[in-house]
Amino acid sequence: MKKLTIFIVFLFCGSLSFAQSTEVIQKYIDTYKDIAIEEMNRTGVPAAITLAQGIHETSAGQSDLVRKSNNHFGIKCKAEWSGPSVSHDDDARGECFRKYDDPIDSYKDHSDFLRTRPHYAFLFNLDPTDYEAWAYGLKKAGYATNPRYPQILIKLIKDYNLEDYTLIALNRKTDNNNVVLVNNSTGKEGNNQSMQAVSIESIPPIQYPSGLFKINETKVVFIPKGTSYLKVAEENDISLARLFEFNDLHSSLDIAQVDQLLFLQRKRKKGANEYHIVMQGETLHDVAQNEGIRLESLLEYNFLKYGMQPKVGEKLFLQNDAPAMPALVTDTPTPAPAYAKSSSAPVIITQESKPIFHKVQSKETLYAISRKYDVTVEDIIKWNELQSNDLRTGQQLRINKKTANGTN
Repeated sequence: MKKLTIFIVFLFCGSLSFAQSTEVIQKYIDTYKDIAIEEMNRTGVPAAITLAQGIHETSAGQSDLVRKSNNHFGIKCKAEWSGPSVSHDDDARGECFRKYDDPIDSYKDHSDFLRTRPHYAFLFNLDPTDYEAWAYGLKKAGYATNPRYPQILIKLIKDYNLEDYTLIALNRKTDNNNVVLVNNSTGKEGNNQSMQAVSIESIPPIQYPSGLFKINETKVVFIPKGTSYLKVAEENDISLARLFEFNDLHSSLDIAQVDQLLFLQRKRKKGANEYHIVMQGETLHDVAQNEGIRLESLLEYNFLKYGMQPKVGEKLFLQNDAPAMPALVTDTPTPAPAYAKSSSAPVIITQESKPIFHKVQSKETLYAISRKYDVTVEDIIKWNELQSNDLRTGQQLRINKKTANGTN
């Protein structure tokens, strides 16, 4: 009898998520659907997911928290929040929740919250029309503690046709329910792969946090174009050679040619996600960096070789062997042991073109080093972007010389 009582209570509690009347929920949707569509266009968070979360988190706009804070997504203060706040009982009594002047600010903060945090980054590799994958992905990433959270969102999306608003944002549906044609060759919506390509190209770039963070449990930083690789290596106490090795970069590069991720540890052999969908302009090197997986492992799982380029929308497996090689832009591979992120074409690395890295000894001068390698002091200053002739013991200097008279 006790077990039966507990089961009934569980069912009752589970039904509370849908306790609001259809009219109240529809009114919430009508009020906020345009904001959800705008936010999808701005950040890539599916409008269906945003609306379902808003309905659930606020009891369709009727909860105490949303009434006193305009907080539609239950986002707690966190360490970085410096705005107004309210106290509200949730997992514990009197927890700190963000407060907004306008619901629009809450919707924008929700989108940015998902878009800028690394542990949600994998969601943006999913097809935005795959709301079930997004719902389960949010739970996996730790957005909610309720074990039924994915099922709640999915039921709301199905019951209230919230997927329509995702399709409207993708220009595949209009407000009067006319489907937009996206496959010119057939005049229909097309197969899953062509639909996927449309959604992939609509996803904006990920906004990475400043400073050190992790992707796939591996330390990484995001650097802007023009950053010195040597400076990054020295600031993080690793050798420049190891930095290039960790990131599959050509060792003749001095500075970053584009904004990019730079790993400070060796990447893992398996990705955190099961697979990755190739996006427009994305190379295999880009995929390896974005997923925090070793390039050689990515190639091995997908039966690829250096220089191959999968087509946009192809699925690359990150943890186990793919059932088959993905479709390629070209079937002619160009071998290379590593290649730069700035180009999809591989760059051959030869032994004689590798730079030398010299470790400064105690009381060693630039002049002495230049004589050792038969180069000029001016060249060493230029290669290493030095601001003066002062050196410190243990500092690494790059010597761009095909053949050296000495050794490191």
